[in-house]
Amino acid sequence: MSSIDLARKYPPSKPCSCDICLSYCKRPGWWTVEEAARAIEAGYAGRMMLEMSPEYTFGVLAPAFKGCEGNLALQFFTPMGCTFLKDNLCELYGTGIQPLECRYCHHARQGKGEKCHADIEKDWFTKEGQKLVIHWCTSTGFFERQGLIMACR
Repeated sequence: MSSIDLARKYPPSKPCSCDICLSYCKRPGWWTVEEAARAIEAGYAGRMMLEMSPEYTFGVLAPAFKGCEGNLALQFFTPMGCTFLKDNLCELYGTGIQPLECRYCHHARQGKGEKCHADIEKDWFTKEGQKLVIHWCTSTGFFERQGLIMACR
């Protein structure tokens, strides 16, 4: 499913700063691959983190937890919430770079976010998604910071 199809399937919700909607910001929502590429182009690569699938078969670039910017997502940082949440407002709101999952999730849609998340996961489990992950890892120095050397550059 393309990013355009995903955006149609999961339309934006109304802005809200209620306790339920703010609780969603504890675990940053995911961009589609295309959205993450635009976020990198806009200069936000340093505020992303790499989340790995439970099986370590693919990665997802997501807004970072505060304190985890430019690194692998670590459970230790989850209480800090999203790096883009400031004064209970999303810095990305209205920029055209807010993640699809963040735009969709809302207190009126409780329980529906899991399907959105699963569909975005499929978008990342593609050749294009993994090329973007490798690009991010290379361009931000992630591989070097982790002591990893790319065999195929």
